[in-house]
Amino acid sequence: MPTAYLSLLAAFQLLSCSFSAPKHVDNPKPVATSEYSVPQGHEVAYFASGCFWCVEAVFEQVTGVHEAISGYAGGTTKNPTYNQVVTGRTGHAETTKVVYDKEVVSFETLVTVFFGSHDPTTLNRQGPDRGTHYRSIAFYKTAEEKEVIEKSIQHLTIAKRYPDPIVTEVKKFEVFYQAEDYHQNYEKNNPNNPYIKAVSKPRVSAFLQNYPELIKSDLE
Repeated sequence: MPTAYLSLLAAFQLLSCSFSAPKHVDNPKPVATSEYSVPQGHEVAYFASGCFWCVEAVFEQVTGVHEAISGYAGGTTKNPTYNQVVTGRTGHAETTKVVYDKEVVSFETLVTVFFGSHDPTTLNRQGPDRGTHYRSIAFYKTAEEKEVIEKSIQHLTIAKRYPDPIVTEVKKFEVFYQAEDYHQNYEKNNPNNPYIKAVSKPRVSAFLQNYPELIKSDLE
């Protein structure tokens, strides 16, 4: 195999969410999280759109969002670990749990943030990250939420927002497994990580520039 190709492959892997993550084998397996701890007056939404380090960082910028939590959803394996999820054999996607104040921000706006902060036309891929665990999924818990998502897709399609068809899954929410502790607030805690600098921060910056009206006013 040519040396130049090997160098290119190594550089590509370095900019992969999976490759950049620390291999913490001593962490306990994630468990399904309860929503009883959600603050009064708040709701929860779930979105998958690539590496959850990026997705969590995006949603935490949005006015009305109380917290964004990285985890796994959409698959069949119970209590999956990160190392299991990235094999693509659990059925789960890297998913972000968004806890939000429904009096400040609507589910519809969160769907706008979801579609406005990633490419929903790339099947099982987001940027340099490839695999079913990086697929685009908008989860719904009620018929009303499903309708909001489907109408958003219809609107974006009619408006020809993207040159290719939207491949986002519209999926009934079942269970969310919170990811290992070292994944939470990963971008904030690891600003010098090569993936964060080359992929995550530019993605968040693009969102901030395109949707300034949705951003918290007290951001530093």
